[in-house]
Amino acid sequence: MIQSIRIALTDDEALFRKGLRSLLEEAEGLDVLWEAEDGQNLLDKLASADPLPEVLLLDLKMPRLTGIEAAKVIREKYPDIRIVVLSTYFSKAFIVNMIEIGAGAYLAKNTDPDEVIMTIREVQQKGFYYSGPVMEVIREHVMAPHAPKPKPVFEVEITTREQEILQLICEQYTTSEIADKLFISPRTVDGHRNNLLEKLGCRNTAGLVVFAIQKQLVNLPPVSF
Repeated sequence: MIQSIRIALTDDEALFRKGLRSLLEEAEGLDVLWEAEDGQNLLDKLASADPLPEVLLLDLKMPRLTGIEAAKVIREKYPDIRIVVLSTYFSKAFIVNMIEIGAGAYLAKNTDPDEVIMTIREVQQKGFYYSGPVMEVIREHVMAPHAPKPKPVFEVEITTREQEILQLICEQYTTSEIADKLFISPRTVDGHRNNLLEKLGCRNTAGLVVFAIQKQLVNLPPVSF
């Protein structure tokens, strides 16, 4: 039996929150643990939660404590929780800010419910899922002339196999799919990913993708965006 993905919802709009919960609970393999009405309520519930949610759907503009502020705390105190932003604000500034904080996905509130469910599953499995528009924003930001340049990494040596895996991660393949493509075990893929995280100083897979694009360590064709 496949274990359900544990989910928590945070949104100050009760009608939207209740409707989203109803939709998610109808989907197979998703278990909504609880809801929070704002960022502070979210942190209060996380402090006593057992078990913790695996995926958190997070609004940004909320009273008391915004989703942005809450996300910063969560990244520090609960690094294993995957954050999926679900917001009315789908601007480049908000997207870049949340990706830099460590959000695994960024969706507009008018996203089709099936895409929301798919994104939750992808984020839980891979650690991130960036749609075409979001990937384009990331690429434009990190490659822009005014964007902060990454620190040079002179002593890092990436093996051929690590390069292959990094490329496939950035193409958003799952661990199992990468293993099948390279004829290696999923455990070996995870080992190489962990090595890449350590070598490149990234905290999670989402950060690894952004770093790889910024340093031009991968070649992603325009059609991917």
